[in-house]
Amino acid sequence: QVQLVESGGGLVQAGGSLRLSCAASGFAFSNYYMHWHRQAPGKEREWVATISNSGRRTSYADSVEGRFTISRDNAKMTMYLQMNNLKPEDTAVYSCSTQNYWGQGTQVTVSS
Repeated sequence: QVQLVESGGGLVQAGGSLRLSCAASGFAFSNYYMHWHRQAPGKEREWVATISNSGRRTSYADSVEGRFTISRDNAKMTMYLQMNNLKPEDTAVYSCSTQNYWGQGTQVTVSS
C-alpha cells in the first residue's frame, strides 16, 4: 500500500536550517507530482511547495519562496524540503502528499 513517511523535523533557532525528507513506497514514485504542506497550531493546513514527477518543475508559496527548496531523488523514492532562514512563523507540522495520500507529518519548531 502507499506509504509516505516524513522525517527531519526538530527544534531550531530563527535563521537556522532544516532538511525534511519524505520517503515513499507502494506506488510508482517517479510518475507523480509530490507536495509539501504545513499546519500551524490553530490554523488551516496550507500548501508549501510542489515538484513535478521529473523534478524539473517546482512551485512555492509566497511565504517560503527564496528560503525553501523542494527536490526529489526518484531512484531513492524520496522527496526533500530544504528550509533555510527559518522564521518562528514557519513553526508547523509538515506533511508530504501525493494523489490522495498523506504522511503523518513531522514537527518543525522555530524559536525566536
